[in-house]
Amino acid sequence: MSDEVEIPEVTRVSGSGVPIRGNDIDTDQIIPARFMKVVTFDGLGEFAFFDVRFDDDDNPKDHPMNEDRFQDSSVMVVNSNFGCGSSREHAPQALMRWGIDAIIGESFAEIFAGNCLALGIPTVTADSETIQDLQDWVDENPDGEIDIDVESEEVTYGVPESDDSGANQNSESSDAGRTIDVTVDDAQRKALVEGVWDTTALMKSNAGEVRKKAAELPYVEDAAIPDAE
Repeated sequence: MSDEVEIPEVTRVSGSGVPIRGNDIDTDQIIPARFMKVVTFDGLGEFAFFDVRFDDDDNPKDHPMNEDRFQDSSVMVVNSNFGCGSSREHAPQALMRWGIDAIIGESFAEIFAGNCLALGIPTVTADSETIQDLQDWVDENPDGEIDIDVESEEVTYGVPESDDSGANQNSESSDAGRTIDVTVDDAQRKALVEGVWDTTALMKSNAGEVRKKAAELPYVEDAAIPDAE
């Protein structure tokens, strides 16, 4: 039986946005520690930003993720040093389970970005003014589409729905939306575009080679080498 496991390429991500404003938002804000006492990550989505979204009596506060207009959002737009603090992988797991497929921001904590990559979630960056403009646009257009081209390092937003006449196809038109240059870390972009971001799946797809190498190592007992499935 073949060990090959298909890992999807992530060349672009599209969806409506949700603006999360503020610098230095740490992983404890993203997912409070008391919600990490779980065996699996299932169900973490409902606890994303819990202490920022709810008071001590679990009454909702004023927060974008509590607003009906952002409930179907899949692209989060953040500011500087997002995901700082502890290295808990529960943070991007919670965001993914809430519905986030990509994050655009000024900058990200390195470990947080790495944990996002392990889930196939692009973390792309742009300068402060560009991000603030995008957050303002998302506030005004909660159903508006944001398209992230990971391979070309571009984000396009504000494109009106095309009609059959093709009248909105002229990219030079002021009505054709705005395209901004963003930066995707070279290693992240390569992993996403080439479909090699899921290291667990990569190991599984190369299980035969792993068993072979384990058998060659003198300090690995035969009983510790798993049989082929």
